[in-house]
Amino acid sequence: MTAARARRGRLLLFAAVALLLVAVLASLMIGARAVPPGVVLDALVRPDMSLADHSVIVTQRVPRTVIGIVAGAALALAGTLMQGLTRNPLADPGLLGVNAGASVAVLSAITLWGITAPSGFVWFAYAGAAVAAVVVAVIGTRGPDGSSPAKLALTGAAVTAGLTAVTTLILTTSITAFDVFRYWQVGGLTARGLDTVGVVILPVMVGAVIALVSARGLDLMALGDATAKGLGHSVARTRAAGIVATVLLCGGATAIAGPIVFLGLLVPHALRAVVGSDYRWLLATAVPAGAVVLLAADVLGRVIALPGEVQAGLVVAFVGAPVLISLVLRRGRVAL
Repeated sequence: MTAARARRGRLLLFAAVALLLVAVLASLMIGARAVPPGVVLDALVRPDMSLADHSVIVTQRVPRTVIGIVAGAALALAGTLMQGLTRNPLADPGLLGVNAGASVAVLSAITLWGITAPSGFVWFAYAGAAVAAVVVAVIGTRGPDGSSPAKLALTGAAVTAGLTAVTTLILTTSITAFDVFRYWQVGGLTARGLDTVGVVILPVMVGAVIALVSARGLDLMALGDATAKGLGHSVARTRAAGIVATVLLCGGATAIAGPIVFLGLLVPHALRAVVGSDYRWLLATAVPAGAVVLLAADVLGRVIALPGEVQAGLVVAFVGAPVLISLVLRRGRVAL
């Protein structure tokens, strides 16, 4: 890695952290009820729940800000990891069927056990995501040729299609499931509390550590499996660790924020255009950058449809699609 690229990486990481601080402040200040910065600080340091502004910040905006940071960072990190594992610039966490598996599990919790609170079906979402990823990994490594990025992608697409059909079947036969699930399916940071974050924070942190440690392996795999093996690297071990990290990261994010699309695909593309293909900088910068994108989408969703709100998942999809198209059309920006 050249000194110039390392310098760009450090500058981008510093800028992403600075933007995250700005996004956190905006998330606490902006909404249907604007709150001055001084009041925000006072509410965080000396909360007085008898004051309306303090109550809004402590009970509503702090939880959704924390959820936005955790979910955004996890999805961006998982997306970067998946693109490295599959050497596919269009890969995202959903490639392993994580979102589809989580959706089926949540629907099962609603229809079979009557669980309707987000804090109640968090572990179901996690379990469904893990089972789907394991199925994809097992099937994708079968056959005389073993595992490959193409087999993993095709297997993930097939499993996702099957699970999506199951989801549709349940939704068309259960009104209760449809009413609860439609809100979760959109993807957003509201109607969840810090208790749901507490459930998933440890698995997400473990997944983040595994992802960051895998950076060197991803750099070698970018040269091709044969070259990586020739340099003494275990491709199978890196791929297995990456799948585990993706499940922990994306499963946790999906459990607390719903299946938010595009974020895990968009952030790595945008970062790669600046820092290149060095996964040490890509993975490190993806953490604050993903949180910034999701928090910014949530803040934008609060103000574009006053007095109502547009969920962050819809904003990310609406804004992310044209941005991603422009990145893809720019010559030389999609290579890994």
